[in-house]
Amino acid sequence: MEKIGFASDHAGFEIKEVIKEYLANKGYDVKDYGTYSEERADYPDFAHALAKGIEENEVTRGIAVCGSGNGISMALNKHPQIRAALAWNTELAKLASAHNNANVLSLPGRFVSHAEAKAIVDAFLTTPFEGGRHADRIKKIPLSQE
Repeated sequence: MEKIGFASDHAGFEIKEVIKEYLANKGYDVKDYGTYSEERADYPDFAHALAKGIEENEVTRGIAVCGSGNGISMALNKHPQIRAALAWNTELAKLASAHNNANVLSLPGRFVSHAEAKAIVDAFLTTPFEGGRHADRIKKIPLSQE
């Protein structure tokens, strides 16, 4: 089964823990890049660790959570190989996978319930990339090729 990496700050910790357990129970291999409590923490520290894990093939995709989902997405997207997409409903998660081939799903921990987060994650992980014109667009995202 696919290995999924996780990252959060303090505001996303609870949702991260719920989703980690949910996916582990479904048979996914999970790796947690932190944070490890609800004590105040800075999302870039954990976003960069998750991005590095994807870049070094420790994990195939990631789930990232902060209060709004925005900050952790911004930090992740500084890495040229990362395509982090913020989703707060299943339709956005499906589009992130189908059209953007996102390799990280960012969730707004303060704005989704446990049930909503599980449904969003399921949509993200089970929707295949469509390729075609979308692949051509994705090639144009990086400013430099590494």
